[in-house]
Amino acid sequence: MSSDGENDEFMCEDEYDDDGFDQDEDMDDVDSTSEPDVYDALSPALEEAPQKKPYDVTWKVRTLQEIIDMQNKEIKKIQSLLEVPPSTAAILLRHFVWNSEKLQEQFWNDPNAALEEAGLSPPTSPSTRTHNLPPSPEKRSNRLLRPTSVSGSSRTRSQIRTEPFECPVCCMDFDTSAVEANTFAMGCGHRFCRNCWGEYLSGKVKGEGESAKIQCMERGCERVVREEVVGEIVTADILKRYHNLLNAAFVADSPNLRWCPHPNCEFIIECNQAPPRMLNQLVPTVECKCGHELCFGCGYGASHRPVLCRIVKMWEKKCADDSETANWLQANTKECTKCQSTIEKNGGCNHMTCKKCKWEFCWVCMGPWSEHGTSWYQCNRFDERSGIDARDTQAKSRASLERYLHYFNRWANHEHSAKLDADFYKKTEKKMEQMQNSGNLSWIEVQFAKQAVDAVIKARITLKWSYCMAFYLKRNNMTELFEDNQRDLERAVENLGYLLEQNIVDTDSIAKLRQNITNQAAYVQKRHDILMDDTLKGYLERRWEFSVDI
Repeated sequence: MSSDGENDEFMCEDEYDDDGFDQDEDMDDVDSTSEPDVYDALSPALEEAPQKKPYDVTWKVRTLQEIIDMQNKEIKKIQSLLEVPPSTAAILLRHFVWNSEKLQEQFWNDPNAALEEAGLSPPTSPSTRTHNLPPSPEKRSNRLLRPTSVSGSSRTRSQIRTEPFECPVCCMDFDTSAVEANTFAMGCGHRFCRNCWGEYLSGKVKGEGESAKIQCMERGCERVVREEVVGEIVTADILKRYHNLLNAAFVADSPNLRWCPHPNCEFIIECNQAPPRMLNQLVPTVECKCGHELCFGCGYGASHRPVLCRIVKMWEKKCADDSETANWLQANTKECTKCQSTIEKNGGCNHMTCKKCKWEFCWVCMGPWSEHGTSWYQCNRFDERSGIDARDTQAKSRASLERYLHYFNRWANHEHSAKLDADFYKKTEKKMEQMQNSGNLSWIEVQFAKQAVDAVIKARITLKWSYCMAFYLKRNNMTELFEDNQRDLERAVENLGYLLEQNIVDTDSIAKLRQNITNQAAYVQKRHDILMDDTLKGYLERRWEFSVDI
């Protein structure tokens, strides 16, 4: 067996020359134009149309093959620069998160440290020796790939292959004739049977979802398993999943790439204009070729404009947390039947007294306590706190909850209405057919109804997120203007929704309804653009002040 640190037992020098990574050099990717110290391999410039708005971003939809080509191009580049095998270049790049500049800097400063850090054997260790083929003249002086002398190696390739072997995992014995065919060891020299290697690698790939950083089976050995080793040992389905995991890791490591989150979509979005430091000023909405919008900043599977990504995350967490709070308050607080003050049952007895109006009542039926008699007053009680302090604390909590519910109810209402409007498409299509038959209109002429439904749904989604933003805004003049725009859009949407639900009476009503719907839909679009444009420009101008840190 070879103990070469740069190839494993079945590899030879010829395989390095035919590395399988050759790709056309004239790929459509170009050099990165992103800022320094950003993954240059993953940041090609995008040739897109000029931005329409200062808060918009440009993007490009990539296929999986394009992502694979991007990796292979960078691997080939590093292979040529560092004069290492392609598998070594791939492991180094994945370890340094595809930052080739950082990789080259550390490699040229200390090759041994860079290789060891990435899970490869250093060039001066015994595991870098090659026994299967003599070095070529041009590589004879390259100590990284072919060291001329090795010290400390006590076992040669022939010795290893002529000795019987017992697998340390399954304890299977192999005689001298079966060792070569049924066992395997990487450059680190730790040998196991191929069945154990197959189970180990399959478990790592299929069970744990690991790919780029699978290490040797030997405890404490940090040698990384090369891609060709996996391909030699595992089955075809495991190998396919292994490559899928490598591609997924490449996309995850790049700040300029993101998978489309929608089911059954395999496209990747590339955008180099939305770095994390800009997400307090931009809401980078992009559209995939599958027809769905998504936020490139946080990966949200739909547009959440005009709200910043951080606000969206806080809002969704608050909704998840405060929904339980609301349920608790509904179960543990009631209103006094006399003065409607909020009362919390913080004692075990059902005999309640309102501290504001002194009304005594039963917590169970809310009826007067005088009708129950003393026989009901036999419950164990909890220790009660000071009434005034408890009431003040509860009043503040209740006021905070009421404010949250004010915005949450409107947020949820528009979300629900948008879903209902989507179902309204079917009714609209029937109405469009009716208008065709009754008004002698063509299919193109009745498309105004569908376009109006599109405008309503789009506006409702924007209104939904506007209430999320309003919840976190500080009260000032800018907030007043924001709410004015919000109110105008909301009124326009409700008016358009009302028109879309009107019944068709006769031919004359069709013409009038068409005109009204067309005009109102245009007004909705105008109010939507005003709200969106003013809000998103406000981020760039830093006009908005929030009650939380963004």
